Amino acid sequence: MGNSLVMVIVIIAMVVFMWWSMRKQKKQQQVQQDWRHTLKPGDPVATVSGLLGTVKEIDIPRDQIVIDSEGSLSRWRIQAIVKAPVVPAYVSDDDVDDKGNPLPEKNNSVQTKTAEVTAADTDVASVDAQSVTLPKPTATNASSTEPHQAEPSAEAIDTADSAQN
Repeated sequence: MGNSLVMVIVIIAMVVFMWWSMRKQKKQQQVQQDWRHTLKPGDPVATVSGLLGTVKEIDIPRDQIVIDSEGSLSRWRIQAIVKAPVVPAYVSDDDVDDKGNPLPEKNNSVQTKTAEVTAADTDVASVDAQSVTLPKPTATNASSTEPHQAEPSAEAIDTADSAQN
């Protein structure tokens, strides 16, 4: 008695699940069919196989549609047409802050570029004005495994002398 009751419950559950799945699928098919009948020339579409294009002409009685894909016309059965995919806009990581908010627009005028060049020149001038200390040369033995430090060039010595004056 207990086994047959479990079997009946499982069968009823399977029938309910199948009915629910078919009902959901029929609704999706009806929405797709209604969308296909509202298509007009110029609407973006895709085919099941992945061809993207725009509607050029529709022949509902013959279930055919002509798609223009980059200048190439092709005729398809209307059942092969689906909505064109939504292509998200690409936003570079350089254009957003850490929280994903867009950064303010940069002004690409000549004034901005001039300000950047002036700032770079100021940074170079401040480095020249600082005193430069050079490492003292050390004598090394040829058999030593320590790295040999290069002797300072005459230009570096002149720069250090002029910075100290």
